[in-house]
Amino acid sequence: MTIEFKDYFSQSSDAYHSYRPGYPDDLFSYLSSITNSNELAWDCATGSGQSALALSNHFSEVIGTDASKNQIENAKSKDGVTYKVEAAEKTSLKNNSVDLITVAQALHWFDIDAFSAEVLRVLKSQGVLAVWTYGLLNINPQINNIINHLYGSMLDQYWPPERKIVEQGYKNIQFPLQKIEAPLFQMETNWDLSQLIGYLCTWSAVKKYEADKGVNPVEEKHEKIAGLWGDPQQKLLVQWPLTLKLWVKQ
Repeated sequence: MTIEFKDYFSQSSDAYHSYRPGYPDDLFSYLSSITNSNELAWDCATGSGQSALALSNHFSEVIGTDASKNQIENAKSKDGVTYKVEAAEKTSLKNNSVDLITVAQALHWFDIDAFSAEVLRVLKSQGVLAVWTYGLLNINPQINNIINHLYGSMLDQYWPPERKIVEQGYKNIQFPLQKIEAPLFQMETNWDLSQLIGYLCTWSAVKKYEADKGVNPVEEKHEKIAGLWGDPQQKLLVQWPLTLKLWVKQ
């Protein structure tokens, strides 16, 4: 049986964000527990505001910045959250004003030296810098094999060089702050087949492959995944390993 493939690239930016996985609530609860005060959090490279919104449940004020005007214009609003179009390396934040800085799945795009200087400028004494990234998803061995082939063999040359930093879990990135040990967290959700396919289509390498070859590579894998999925409305557990890195300003 042939199962119709939907072109998720034609969707709006809101639909794009709906296919991205969420971060666990206990991550934000933990981060709020290790700061001296919960007055101001800065979510850097906030994108659609996913982390900024979660932080607002724990901090009196949250500022979300992103270099992309389009991202900020489409970020979801909430009381206590202010969005600004600003680069990570140069913001309007006041000196020594921030209790917690978060960077979710974006640090590999920054000028680390310039961002480090900005972190030192705006972070309070004993303030915390938290950055995290997540790896390739896990569903079950059979579906994993198909997705791994898509990610590696098919898309390898279409990933930007910065992707290697993500794959390494930011292990070689350093800041002029005191490093502290971080607990383990895992991202997980229950998705149907449509949600998984939508997520795979948001990969940047997929769009580059399609521009180069004129075909969406996810479509080439869609029927094989569908055959292993069963009922396309069935929800399966999808997990991503999350790597959290923490530093504190002395």
